[in-house]
Amino acid sequence: MYEFENLYRSFTQSNGNKRFQPEALNFSFNLEGNLIQIQNELIWKTYQPGIYYEFYVYEPKKRLVSAPPFRDRIVHHALCNIIEPLFERKIIYDSYACRVGKGNHAAADRAQEYIRSAVVRWGEVYCLKADIKQYFPSIPHIVLKRIIRRTISCKDTLWLIDKLIDNGVPLGTINPRNLPIGALTSQLNANAYMGQVDHHIKEELQEPYYVRYMDDFIVLSPSKEHLWELKRQIEDYLNHELLLEFNKKTTIFPIGQGVDFVGYRIWPDHRLLRKRSVKKFKRKLRMFERKYASGDIGFEEVNYCVQSWIGHAKHADTYQLRRKLFDGFKLVRSAKE
Repeated sequence: MYEFENLYRSFTQSNGNKRFQPEALNFSFNLEGNLIQIQNELIWKTYQPGIYYEFYVYEPKKRLVSAPPFRDRIVHHALCNIIEPLFERKIIYDSYACRVGKGNHAAADRAQEYIRSAVVRWGEVYCLKADIKQYFPSIPHIVLKRIIRRTISCKDTLWLIDKLIDNGVPLGTINPRNLPIGALTSQLNANAYMGQVDHHIKEELQEPYYVRYMDDFIVLSPSKEHLWELKRQIEDYLNHELLLEFNKKTTIFPIGQGVDFVGYRIWPDHRLLRKRSVKKFKRKLRMFERKYASGDIGFEEVNYCVQSWIGHAKHADTYQLRRKLFDGFKLVRSAKE
């Protein structure tokens, strides 16, 4: 893991679009020396992670993001480059978050494929739509470390994994919980943790129509009663084995009302955007017009946000919606500007 070639690769992965930020520029000024310093700290186990930089994001909902310093991001990448393939072999096909070649669009495609198949097979279909209450903040470190040790046995690697997991935990904390949203290793650890639920549902409970995106998942069945019993069994497993619980939004419903999943409302024959996400984007367009007129925002920033939304919207039946939204959208500088 701490071979120089891997550390250099990790530097380029961490650099990305952050190469002009002060932290990245300072590190790059003495790149070889800084990488060798990290290498020596890992070899002699003197490495200490820095303090996370914390900020809030508000899309799709308010979340606290804890981002590691640039130097630590290199270590996170160096670790994941080596251990991620080991965990990837254990993850089921229908897990779609934070994996190469997957993502929310692939998850929506798979969910719609399963809905169509279930309708053909059963006619009347119900959906269990579930997610975990405060997933990242609720993950207990002791259970996570136990799960990781089923895959990793190298003591040196486990030393680093434990150090990154426990970074920021006050001394003397009993049974700490929380994985910081914003750290690369947190995504890997969170997927490995929910991977236990995947195997429980697919192998022990024998459910064929199951799709997961991080802590959100759906299960399809022709029987509402079966899904209520299934919910009870999964909840029992979560509570006792993983020390987690469902949030209050977990529900069972007929698919005729559409399956709300990964940003879309999905039916067998079509797919729409969530109503609240369309309303948010309408407000954002009006904000762009105001800020562009006053000179507080440039065209590049507006175009980046709009193109990103269009890329998401094109994976649903939104042609008429997009025409309606952009027919009245104009970017005009005020006379003063």
